[in-house]
Amino acid sequence: MKKPIQKSEAEWRAQLTPEQYRITREHGTERAGISPLYHEKREGVFACVCCGEPLFLSGAKFESGSGWPSFHQPVEGEAVSQHEDSSFMMHRTEVCCARCEAHLGHVFPDGPQPTGLRYCINGAALDFKPAQAGAECHKEEAGS
Repeated sequence: MKKPIQKSEAEWRAQLTPEQYRITREHGTERAGISPLYHEKREGVFACVCCGEPLFLSGAKFESGSGWPSFHQPVEGEAVSQHEDSSFMMHRTEVCCARCEAHLGHVFPDGPQPTGLRYCINGAALDFKPAQAGAECHKEEAGS
């Protein structure tokens, strides 16, 4: 595991937009359907907007109809942390970046196989990094 990232409130505010700060540092939620990442279909990696840590691969993304980008699993088990969330008189499981503790969204047990989970993530908490064109070709050439 990489070293945890800790910054002051002023450092986070200087780095993030007001919306990113509200969502990731104050446990906010964006309105459903507003994130461009909700419709993102290219291959790539969805990383934490706060620290750049890879969180989800495009292959794990699916259309949930919820209005938020949804994934059936994180990049690896340690990429995200989970915490009980009883806010708004609901019982949910909050998902955070394991490296910087940015609030990402929530996970629900109604997703597709193979995990049966739906990581419902705020697009403002993510930074999409598209796969580099030709990256697969170069990997294959290097292995032959």
